[in-house]
Amino acid sequence: MIENQLFAAAYEEAIKLSFHSRPEFLGTLMEGIASFTPGGRFLSASRSGLFQLGLPMSALQTHTFSSLFGMPISALMDHYRTASPGPLELCLHSGVRVYAKCTDLRLPTTSFQHTTSNARSTDAEPATATAAPPSSHEQSKARLSSLRYLNTGDEQVAVVIDKLKKVIGRDISILITGETGTGKELLAQAIHNDSPRKAGPFVAVNCASIPETLIESELFGYEEGAFTGARKKGSIGKILQANGGSLFLDEIGDMPLNLQARLLRVLQERMVTPLGSTKSIPVNVALTCATNRNLRDMIARNLFRDDLYYRLNGLVVRLPPLRERTDLDVVIDKLLAAEGNGVRYTVAPAIMDMFRSHGWPGNFRQLTNLMRTAMVMAGDDHEIRIEHLPDDFLDDIATTIPAAGKSVNATTHDDLATLEDVELSVIQQSLAAHDGNVSATARALGVSRNTIYRKIHP
Repeated sequence: MIENQLFAAAYEEAIKLSFHSRPEFLGTLMEGIASFTPGGRFLSASRSGLFQLGLPMSALQTHTFSSLFGMPISALMDHYRTASPGPLELCLHSGVRVYAKCTDLRLPTTSFQHTTSNARSTDAEPATATAAPPSSHEQSKARLSSLRYLNTGDEQVAVVIDKLKKVIGRDISILITGETGTGKELLAQAIHNDSPRKAGPFVAVNCASIPETLIESELFGYEEGAFTGARKKGSIGKILQANGGSLFLDEIGDMPLNLQARLLRVLQERMVTPLGSTKSIPVNVALTCATNRNLRDMIARNLFRDDLYYRLNGLVVRLPPLRERTDLDVVIDKLLAAEGNGVRYTVAPAIMDMFRSHGWPGNFRQLTNLMRTAMVMAGDDHEIRIEHLPDDFLDDIATTIPAAGKSVNATTHDDLATLEDVELSVIQQSLAAHDGNVSATARALGVSRNTIYRKIHP
């Protein structure tokens, strides 16, 4: 516990998160501690924290709260602004679920609201009211979050951006659809940054991450004494926080059915009535929503209101998944430039071919984390090669190889023209025998995993 106390003292002004995969270990010497700036940038971690995060300190320096724990740091602040905040259940970048809490989080009156200005980057969250002005680096990253920057050469994306440019500032609701990880919030932020409201707040609300019992008070606000545990002076709610700016409702398909009627009323009347209040407050917001669900199917199953759907879908655009895009090379170049901290990284041609053939089920979220890890592993080489890629990604690649198990013809070695063909045939048959398991195949053949990958992807 002495180490944890020293760590807390060393980062007294930072946001300190205690976490562990078992909730009963919170508050003990087994818990991990990580510290972050109010903007979400990683600062340091205790020894237990480093062990649980599974990354060296040098790699963690490139991460943010969002990339490590899967939620924006502003959502953490929002959680601790509720009446009775308990431990949070978060998901590490590795997929491990942990329980977390902030023991001494300071929340000044105007600090840590879930609002963002046009100086916000895609991974960082707003700083406190007393924080220093954004750095030039942060401002440059914010300027990149625009529709022009997102147009990287894919025809489908170009069509989406062209449509959006025509409706921005026209008081038309926008509904963004697409798979998880396709960049829906980034697009919503770009819409705000290119709109006449860019000087106003950008308020993002993930409807799936707020418990159903809290979402009404979080969205609409509440008066003091509105319910048991309500904090003094109440809360204005997310909709009123966005007044004069943009409101982004992510995962709108997860909004409880009983609240959909209230939201529709607010959108139609442009008035918000906080819980426990008899006074309606005028509100003026530009609305953007996003979902990865089929709302029409939900309407048919009485899970989503049709009148709200037709109010939200002024313009519906679909972001294509990464596997359908034709601009992967440009996207990777931009990622490398943005994450390289001034160091120029490249991708080996064979690895780029591998990337083009991959399905990318996690889309940009998967690609971004993969590239961050690969850049750290590459170190001073500055060229990302197969040995710099995580084993789980290589296993995924191996399972997508058509010859990795099911389509190996009964071709004899005498029919093969070269030694390379013989080697490839043996590897394919061994992969088939081991159900595509690369590690087991490598052990059976007495070679390394990298040799298997190199032979499959010459």
